[in-house]
Amino acid sequence: MDFDSFKRHAERTGQGVFSNLHFQSIRRVLMVKFRFQDLDIWKKAITIADDLFDIADELEQKKLFRFAEQLRGSGLSMSNNIAEGSASNSQKVFRRYLNIARNSTFENANVIIMLERRSLIETEEKEALLNDLDHLCRMITNLKKSL
Repeated sequence: MDFDSFKRHAERTGQGVFSNLHFQSIRRVLMVKFRFQDLDIWKKAITIADDLFDIADELEQKKLFRFAEQLRGSGLSMSNNIAEGSASNSQKVFRRYLNIARNSTFENANVIIMLERRSLIETEEKEALLNDLDHLCRMITNLKKSL
């Protein structure tokens, strides 16, 4: 629920009396946004992680828990390291986290290739994911160079 909807709902339902100061405090809470959320590389990484989580869900249904766990961990590592690195005030530190995120793209590519070799995903799905991972890898490399 966004701030304006919240305010209208509170006024309409009579749920408590809020001063403008209270509404301003609530607005700040509802509008919190972290710096990494604006980074295209984070958005790309989180989208790929969603795809990897979908595959992991399918793997768990086949009782392939280790593959599923590996895919979730390495999938999350990309966006986690981009997010964590973006919090740093040091470009050197941010570059180090970007390098870890980039390494995770390779780890994910390896797992995807193995899943296709074991006939656990289709070749088309593998190719699409490898293209996405390659694109993310290049985005990370370009951002590192710009820092």
